[in-house]
Amino acid sequence: MENTHPSYQTDTYSLSIMTERNQALAATVYRPKGEVKTAVMIAPATGIKRQFYHNFATYLAEQGFGVLSFDNEGIGDSLSSNLAKCDASLISWGRHDMPAVLDALQDEFAAATYHLIGHSAGGQLIGLMPNYKALASVFNVACSSGRIKNMAMPYKLKAVGFMDAFIPLTNLALGYTPSDKIGMGEPLPRGVARQWREWCNGAGYIKTAFGNTVHTHFYDDITAPSLWLGFSDDNIANSKNMDDMIRVFTQMPVEKCFFDPKDFGLNSIGHMRYFSRKTNAKAPQLWQMAVDWLNKQQ
Repeated sequence: MENTHPSYQTDTYSLSIMTERNQALAATVYRPKGEVKTAVMIAPATGIKRQFYHNFATYLAEQGFGVLSFDNEGIGDSLSSNLAKCDASLISWGRHDMPAVLDALQDEFAAATYHLIGHSAGGQLIGLMPNYKALASVFNVACSSGRIKNMAMPYKLKAVGFMDAFIPLTNLALGYTPSDKIGMGEPLPRGVARQWREWCNGAGYIKTAFGNTVHTHFYDDITAPSLWLGFSDDNIANSKNMDDMIRVFTQMPVEKCFFDPKDFGLNSIGHMRYFSRKTNAKAPQLWQMAVDWLNKQQ
């Protein structure tokens, strides 16, 4: 997986994207100098700000890819009101935020093919996007059903405490979930946290919602090729939960790669560290996998 691409100079600038819910999303564009043939939207994990993906996005842009990262409604710079008044949900993120970002990606890079790199929820919610046909491929990292039933002890106890005590109690008391207080990303709109709890306690993302809160979806229609990366020390996206999520995409061609961090000389990767600059410094082949995948789709 040797990198044979030149390093492109890039421009980085902010963008405001309006959704069908009339909500402005904060986004960042990474534009390489010269012609862009391949453009990528980075769809974030639950409650994770776009700045978390800055180094990874910069790396992709330096390889010649156009990149757009964003904050979902109610997260980071896309929080436009008191969080307790924000009525965003996981469904609205997938049905409104992600499609608006994909439209913006096409506007920014008009002559490119379009791809999605999804982290956790960012890959789980693709089947809610009505404009999914614009995606030429999907590259998912730590993406799974998140089903608590399939998690191992002792992490399972921690997940149960978070889902069944922390979320409902803080939603009731504050009108939102301060997940930042226990190291779980940004504070979450109550609707996001509530659906997260319901889905993980049931059959997982997003199958639990079918026929209940989700009546229209495209999980059975997506045929874009995909590569799914998972790691053995990820307590959430374990292999069983990855398979659960993959099965929801009934027509999607899937290549699943499940690694042990020791395969790369690392002590841990888990659910979050794939996107770490330190991880890439020690194991550059991990980010190179994304480059190789995107190049293969051309």
